Amino acid sequence: PVIVCPADITVNVDPGVCGANVTYAATDNTGIPTSTITYDINPGSLFNVGTTTVTATATNPVGSDQCSFMVTVVDNEVPTSVCQDLTVQLDANGTASITAGQIDNGSNDNCGITALSVSPASFGCLNIGPNTVTLTVTDSNNNTAQCTAIVTVEDNIAPVAVCQDITVQLDASGAAT
Repeated sequence: PVIVCPADITVNVDPGVCGANVTYAATDNTGIPTSTITYDINPGSLFNVGTTTVTATATNPVGSDQCSFMVTVVDNEVPTSVCQDLTVQLDANGTASITAGQIDNGSNDNCGITALSVSPASFGCLNIGPNTVTLTVTDSNNNTAQCTAIVTVEDNIAPVAVCQDITVQLDASGAAT
């Protein structure tokens, strides 16, 4: 037999899956006697993200022949970013900070999330009230998605009044300020 493999194959992941089911067929150009074609990975199998070599073998009573081709699965499916609003209190130093986990509300991805970041993540007295923050979600293949949330900064710490006695002198008109 003389086997002919298909050209290298590149496909995107199946929606919601971190891989793709890929079908293909090699052919035997001789055909006499008829060959049986087998594969080390069967057509229609699920291929993970990345490049995999597939070997096809044609066998008949006269002998056998092999060829190989590459199947590349690309993850271009962006994560789903889901945000939630948050209220934070300034501390005694007049600062507050948040984490991406406090803003994340169930973000997900077909191949898994490797990083969450939020910006800005720290606040001070000038930020009292509503502030827009951006959550960035990164998956294991460096696809990213973003969403925004409102972080409301509150100052609920009462000021401390510190008093001292003073002595003042009246002016010529009998008044002092």
